[in-house]
Parts: sequence; structure tokens; C-alpha cells
Amino acid sequence: MTKMELKNKTIFVTGAAGFIGSNLVMELLKTQFPIKIIGIDNMNNYYDVSIKEWRLSQIKKSVTEHADSSWTFIKGDIADRTVIDDIFRTHHPDIVVNLAAQAGVRYSIANPDAYINSNLIGFYNILEACRHSYDNGEKGVEHLVYASSSSVYGSNSKVPYSTEDKTDNPVSLYAATKKSNELMAHAYSKLYDIPSTGLRFFTVYGPAGRPDMAYFSFADKLLKGQTIQIYNYGNCKRDFTYVDDVVEGVKRVMAGAPQRKTGEDGLPIPPYAVYNIGNQNPENLLDFVDILQQELIRARVLPKNYDFESHRELMPMQPGDVQVTYADTSALERDYGFKPSTSLRTGLRRFAEWYKTFYRV
Repeated sequence: MTKMELKNKTIFVTGAAGFIGSNLVMELLKTQFPIKIIGIDNMNNYYDVSIKEWRLSQIKKSVTEHADSSWTFIKGDIADRTVIDDIFRTHHPDIVVNLAAQAGVRYSIANPDAYINSNLIGFYNILEACRHSYDNGEKGVEHLVYASSSSVYGSNSKVPYSTEDKTDNPVSLYAATKKSNELMAHAYSKLYDIPSTGLRFFTVYGPAGRPDMAYFSFADKLLKGQTIQIYNYGNCKRDFTYVDDVVEGVKRVMAGAPQRKTGEDGLPIPPYAVYNIGNQNPENLLDFVDILQQELIRARVLPKNYDFESHRELMPMQPGDVQVTYADTSALERDYGFKPSTSLRTGLRRFAEWYKTFYRV
């Protein structure tokens, strides 16, 4: 591993108005100053754009506290090659963190085009820009870090999921695009000696998260008196990972790139790695719902006498879903000395408090 300082670097973050992206930008501004960060996001309406705008407003507050750092936001799409090439030509990023993607398993069943454009074409554009960053003897990109997903494990029955496991059986197009990202990155690492690290995130949650995620949509529906649907009759387990833990993991990985080495054939050994970032503690869906309702009552989002039994419905498994997600994070702990540790109750408490404030409940 090649260790590097993040301070005084130019960092390019895609999906910068997204859930993980915005929190990463704020963490870097708070802890790695002076730093130069360029962010891009297409601000699409897959979910409530006001949440993305709120996140950007929080980034602006962070950057004013550290005048020696800089933050540049570009509204654009990574699927637009000219936009990406212009950013690389203008800013010459040292580290690229690709978090832009069309997310969501179920949405990919009905809207495949969005996944091909963002997750495949967009990522290809990033890889090509990294490749050409070395043209004419330039130092170029020192490390490409990109978001993969626990979804690549598909219907694997072996748990916990290890990055050594085979991941050849995706059960959704979203998962297939994320596996494709890993394969594309490996090829580019081999061909062009680009240090790259993929991160398989496990059910990331927290304040100002994605409204299509279960904990957020459940809060919305319960507040409106609607019925929440719990799939596989509640017999699902998810490795919920609090966003601050994910961001800490990303930050540490950014500062440790796979080492460039030459093989016996004189060609590069791919400077390539993949890690899980999960809590290593899968929670039963019914227990998760129980903790969420307790925290929504505690934050006074819902009244103390709320009748949860009449507002929930147990449903069969949905297409594209898996029964359990469970991360083996031993490699991350070994190489970067980090293991996520935020408890589900702590994370959901912070979400409930944010929800109350943001929606003025």
C-alpha cells in the first residue's frame, strides 16, 4: 500500500450532493485542511431534490469555517464525457472518489436506462479521464476510489460475505452494474497502472439519507398514517452501516492506494483492491422496525400512543431482494485499522432527530 497525505491534495468527488458524497466532503473539509475539493452532481429528481440542496448548504457552512480550503461545485452528469474531461483538464485531481450512481435495487427493474447511463457509461468516462491524466508525462491520478455495493453478492448463501467470495450471480441490474464497475476498474488498473479501490457498502443509513431507503420511507408513511410493508414477512437481515462509519472508512482508504508493482512479465500487476464496509452485525428487519418506532416516538415525530400494529403489513419477498446481508470487514480492519462500530439505535436516534428538525414535525 502507498500511503499519502490528503492535505494539500486536489480531490474530485462525484455524487457530491448525495448522501455519502456530501458527508465525505464535509469530513474532508473539517479534518484535512488545507484541501481543494471539486464536486459534481446532476441533482436529478430520483428523490426529493430539496434534501440534496440542504446537503450542499451544509457543505457551504463547512467550507466557510476553513478559508484555506476550497470547494467548487459543478452541476453536471458524469455520463457527459465533455464535462468530465473539462474537470480533469482544469483541476488535475490527485484523488478521485466516484460515488455518483443510480441507486436502488427495485428501481432498476423498471428503469434500466438510468443505470446504464450513470453506472456504466458514467464510470467509463471516469476511468478514461483517469487514464489520460498520465498523458505527456503528467503525474496524474494517484488513487481512484469508487462505490461498489453489497448487492454484488447476490443470493450467496455463505455468510458473512467476504471479498474472496465469488460474485457471479447478481439478482438485479443494479448489482450487475456494480459488479461491472469492479471488472472495468480491474482492467484499467492492469492496462494503465491506475491504483483503484472498490468499496462494497452495506445498507448505509443516517440523517439526510436517501428517502427510498426503508428507514426513511417507513418514517414518512407512519407520519402520514399509511401502512408500511415489511418484506419476506420480516425474515430478512441487513447489515446497517451508519454514514459516519462509512465516511471514515472511505477517508482512510483514500489515503492508502494499492501499490504499483511490475510482474515477472514486465507488465503492471494491477494496483487494485476491493473492501467491504459494513457493521459486521446483521439486524433482523422486525427488530429494526421496533427500534425505529421507539426512536420516532422519542424524537416526538410520532405520538406515544401510536398504534404500530395497525400500520404494518407483512409481505412476501420482492424481486431483486436478498434475505441477508452480512459484511466480513476483517480485510479493512487489517489494512486500514478501522471497523465500523455505531449501534443501530444510536444511528436511528440521530436520524429521527434530524427528521424532526428537517420536516419541522
